[in-house]
Amino acid sequence: MSQNSNSLTKLALQKFKKNFWGVLSFSFIVLCAFLVIFAYVFTPDDTQNANQMHLSIHSKKPGFSVQMLTIPSAEKREESYIKTLFFGKENTAEEIPITKYRVDQNQFFITAYTDEAVTGIEKEIPLTSFPSITEASEIPAQFIQQKTFYLGTDKYGRDVLSRMLIGMRISFSIGFVAVFISLLIGISLGALAGYFGGRVDAIIMWLINVTWSIPTLLLVIAITLTLGKGFWQVFVAVGLTMWVEVARIVRGQVLSVKQMQYVTAARALGYHDFRIIVKHILPNIMAPVIVISAANFAAAILIESGLSFLGIGAQPPMPSWGAMIKDHYSYIILGKPYLAIIPGIAIMSLVMAFMLVGNALRDALDVKS
Repeated sequence: MSQNSNSLTKLALQKFKKNFWGVLSFSFIVLCAFLVIFAYVFTPDDTQNANQMHLSIHSKKPGFSVQMLTIPSAEKREESYIKTLFFGKENTAEEIPITKYRVDQNQFFITAYTDEAVTGIEKEIPLTSFPSITEASEIPAQFIQQKTFYLGTDKYGRDVLSRMLIGMRISFSIGFVAVFISLLIGISLGALAGYFGGRVDAIIMWLINVTWSIPTLLLVIAITLTLGKGFWQVFVAVGLTMWVEVARIVRGQVLSVKQMQYVTAARALGYHDFRIIVKHILPNIMAPVIVISAANFAAAILIESGLSFLGIGAQPPMPSWGAMIKDHYSYIILGKPYLAIIPGIAIMSLVMAFMLVGNALRDALDVKS
């Protein structure tokens, strides 16, 4: 049995490798997962939630570049490397976009950045703002750098690229947690309904039909409002609405499998029902469950984006692709559509990748082909 199982797995893997779009989508998902884990390594703004604001350079186009003066904080806080690597560093330093600077007799002057049509006012920055230096001539080399915003800035002057990378964590997290909850509930209830039948099946099917009849987004909103706005509340709410599809598929598979000879043999050997379900039935019906999981992952990303767009998903300052679209959709008619299009393309790309992987898995695991 185990050799046959291994050969079927290898055959499915070979079929999957021949699917160009499936392999490409899977590679894209792996790349995104790597960026999610080490997001703060790649973000230009490595502060927590990429929330460094520069109101004077708000809504700038992709590729915008400006000189940035960094004024260090007087308070030095020790932060662990691991915490900074995975959660970013606390935003303690002050960053000021400038158009020019000059040094005059150990005094340091800057002209803050303003719109091209307006000339900025020159002001002096006291040397006491830079505890580590004694000469004003040392400031430019240590505290001024040319900063490029590769995807532009949002309406608060935050780096869009950094917000996109950190926001991808929300999408991946909601997918994993929601799929885990849906599999846990759906497989359990579906297996019980299909295996025992009778009154147990009737009760579970009634619950499935009631849940199925409620619009998904409406049910998620209701659960979210009950649990409260927040990061984990959204995860739980989405997961509690996605178990129905899993339960129906598992129930149907169990109904067709429980009459097989190996299940009858297990009963004849005296194995209890729990062992028969877990050890003999579930391993043989996981192919369609894997496919529906990929589809549910994509659906969870869309639902979370919709909730964030409505303002009841991940709350500010935590970045979310849906919230980024909400904040900037009005800019479409103001000549800056990229502020809403960039997160929209990201959502579309990630959802399409999971759907293509799901289709490739369906073809690879289809025993009839």
